[in-house]
Amino acid sequence: MADARERHWLRTRKMTLWLLGVWLTTSFCAVFFARELTGLSIFGWPVSFYLAAQGASLVYLAIIGLYAWRMRRIDSAALEENS
Repeated sequence: MADARERHWLRTRKMTLWLLGVWLTTSFCAVFFARELTGLSIFGWPVSFYLAAQGASLVYLAIIGLYAWRMRRIDSAALEENS
């Protein structure tokens, strides 16, 4: 029982840290490297402008969706292990 609980929290922490890394990369790097990213373009817009205007919001939405989907699977697996 305690071993299954530890595995559940280990999976949860790993996923949370990974998603926080994606969030930090999206938020910090887009602003910090804005001048360097102006040379790249998406649909005719500079990458830094695109990330600040729409891309970061889409990434945040994807993070929330991925977290909810993955947590449901992790919780279901934990319930099956405990039963």
